[in-house]
Amino acid sequence: MYELIYSPHALKSLEKLDGHIQKRIISALERLRIRPESCDIKRLVGMPGYRFRVGNYRIIFDIDKNKLKILVLKVGHRKNIYD
Repeated sequence: MYELIYSPHALKSLEKLDGHIQKRIISALERLRIRPESCDIKRLVGMPGYRFRVGNYRIIFDIDKNKLKILVLKVGHRKNIYD
């Protein structure tokens, strides 16, 4: 099982969201933490990392398979996340 590490920017963005959206994103991250290869993740083009889709929200993260760590970099709505 992977360890989740949140960047300060990701934590701040997650705290600003509505409660039900926060719960949905956190449960999706728990699924990602257990088996990242089974989730719908895609490598980003033009920037390092991966994206994970949760409804209209996106989670930008990087994964270190050797150390079993997932670094959550950004959390936000799909229209704002790639800026």
